[in-house]
Amino acid sequence: MSRRRSPLMGKRYPLRTVCEVWRVPRSTVYAVAAAMGDSCLAAKRGPKTVQSDAEVVAVIREVLTTSPFHSEGHRKVRVRLRQRGVRVGKARVLRLMRVHGLLAPTRPGHVHGDPAHAGRITTDRPDELWGTDATCFWTEQDGWCWFFGAIDHGTDELVGWKTTKRGDRWAALEPLYQGVRYAFGGVRKDVARGLTVRTDWGPQYTAHAFGAELRWLGIQHSPSFVGEPQCNGVIERFMRTLKEQCLWLHRFIDLAHAEREIAVFIERYNAEWLVERHGHCSPRAVRAKMQAAA
Repeated sequence: MSRRRSPLMGKRYPLRTVCEVWRVPRSTVYAVAAAMGDSCLAAKRGPKTVQSDAEVVAVIREVLTTSPFHSEGHRKVRVRLRQRGVRVGKARVLRLMRVHGLLAPTRPGHVHGDPAHAGRITTDRPDELWGTDATCFWTEQDGWCWFFGAIDHGTDELVGWKTTKRGDRWAALEPLYQGVRYAFGGVRKDVARGLTVRTDWGPQYTAHAFGAELRWLGIQHSPSFVGEPQCNGVIERFMRTLKEQCLWLHRFIDLAHAEREIAVFIERYNAEWLVERHGHCSPRAVRAKMQAAA
């Protein structure tokens, strides 16, 4: 009866109305139609897409294979599909990647309480707030080594970095020196006045020499809240990316080998990493746009 047309409206009777009149569950109708091979009722309703699921999955596999990064999420995969002229919804990309096992494995999280820092740590202009932090990695000949980095909270661009065997306060200052040369043209007294640097409470960042050097450069020190890494979340997120895309993928022979691989990755990150909050532009492109608009 749902295929008959109303003589008054000239449209088919809705299946919902027919089921209510006959007191038959719609799920039963769909199940019987699927068993009988009735494509009119068993097929998914709504507009039909240009590409089939199989075609979209094939393009997704090609995107993941040719991407310069490892294990990109469904949001960035959707952007890269759009760049290839394949326009699909975010939910569809997520569903297809989940069904075909193309999503990156993630560690189950836990529920956080109210954070101590409820404000906004990102900025609308470059060189207003930088975040800096450190992590360790293993080399076969030199053992445990350190990586220090400094990132801009406005552009997500890594402005300076340092690999070293000894992770002291002087190594922690080196990424900031590089960033000051890059953003302000040189290292001299009060050259970076107006810039704030966010750190955690590591011994490198609480050292007297570290604070004195920041004051000489004109930089304001902004330590994060104790036990709240979200306050320094921009550099914390970059450290995760660095580990997933570089440190955990290589077996470093020595510190020099690690430095070469990290340098290649950071250059690729600044030039090609897609920043979602900036419309999936690269950090270097975001800086250029912000400087042009200033």
